[in-house]
Amino acid sequence: MIAITGGAGFLGYHLANYFHDRDPQQQFMLIDIADYIESDYPEGTAFLKGDIRDRKRLVELLQGREVDCLIHAAAALPLWKREDIFTTNVDGTRTVMSVCQELGIPRVVYISSTAVYGVPKVHPLYEDHPMVGVGPYGESKVQAEEVCHEFQEAGMVISIIRPKTFIGTARLGVFQILYDWVESGCRIPVIGDGSNRYQLLEVDDLAQATWLCATGDPAVCNGTFNVGAEEFHTVLEDVGALCEYAGNGARVMGTPAWLVKPALATLEALHLSPLYKWVYGTADTDSFVSVEKIKQTLGWEALYSNADALIRSYQWYLDHKHELGSGTGITHRVAWNQGALKVVKRFMR
Repeated sequence: MIAITGGAGFLGYHLANYFHDRDPQQQFMLIDIADYIESDYPEGTAFLKGDIRDRKRLVELLQGREVDCLIHAAAALPLWKREDIFTTNVDGTRTVMSVCQELGIPRVVYISSTAVYGVPKVHPLYEDHPMVGVGPYGESKVQAEEVCHEFQEAGMVISIIRPKTFIGTARLGVFQILYDWVESGCRIPVIGDGSNRYQLLEVDDLAQATWLCATGDPAVCNGTFNVGAEEFHTVLEDVGALCEYAGNGARVMGTPAWLVKPALATLEALHLSPLYKWVYGTADTDSFVSVEKIKQTLGWEALYSNADALIRSYQWYLDHKHELGSGTGITHRVAWNQGALKVVKRFMR
C-alpha cells in the first residue's frame, strides 16, 4: 500500500493516478485536511481526513496498515500565514517522520522544493549547493529537509525530491492568472527582458521521479534528487511558445525589473496581489537545476519540455474552465484572486 499525505492536492491527485497506471493492483490511502474529489482517483482509494501536525491522528490512520511507502507531499503554500507554513512544513514533517519510524514504515519520499536554493548566481544547481531559503516557504523547506536528515541518520530510508515549479493538467494557482491573460489575448508582462532561463517541470515527470524513488533500490534512493525539465529555453521563448499556441494575439512584453519588483512588493505587503516574493524575486534571473544525478542513479528521463508543460496545462484550463466557478483560494487546484492585477490586465489588451 502507498500512503500519500496531501492526497487531495494537485500533486497528490497526479501521484495516485500515475502510480495506479504503473501498477493497477496498487492500493492507496490518502491523508489530507481538505475535501477530496473522489471521482478523480483510482477505484478503491481510501480517503482519510487528518492533519499531519496531529501525531495521534496519524498513528490512528496508519497503524495496522501494510504501508510499503509513504509519500509526504502535504505542505503549506507561500500564500499561507507564516505560522501555518512553519507548523505544517517543519513540525508536520517531523511528526510524519516520527510516526513512520515508530510504525516501521520502510521508506518515505519527501517532496521538497528547489526554493531551498534561494536565488543563487551560479547555474545549474547541484544537490550539494548550499541551502538558503527565500521567505517563510523557502526557509521552512530548508528546515524540513534538516528534519529528514535527522531521521536518515537514525536509519530511515528517505528520498528527498527537489522539484522545480511543476505544472500540468488541473494546475491553477498562479498559473491560472497567466492562462487567463493569454486566453484574453493580452500582452504578457514578464519581469526583465525575458532573456533568462527559468526551468519548469511537468507534473507527470515529477510523478515518474517519485515512482522511481518509491520502488527503487532503497540504498540508492536514500538521498536527495533535483527534478526539472531537460528541455527549456528563455522565458521569452517558452512563454512565447504558449502565446503562439493560443493564436489570439497574446504576446510577451518585457518590463523594467528595477521598477516592477518594488511595485509588486508593495502590492504584496498591502495584500493587493497574490504574487509573493519567490515568484517576482526570481522571475528575471536564471533558475535551473542539474538533473544528472536522478538520470544516472535512477534512470529518470523527462518526457516534457517547458513549452510542452505550459501548453498541456493551458489546454486543460481551456477545456475545464467552465467547471471552475468563480471561487478563489490559496492552493494549486483553485484560481487565485488577482487583486490589483485585474486592473493592470485592462491596460494589457
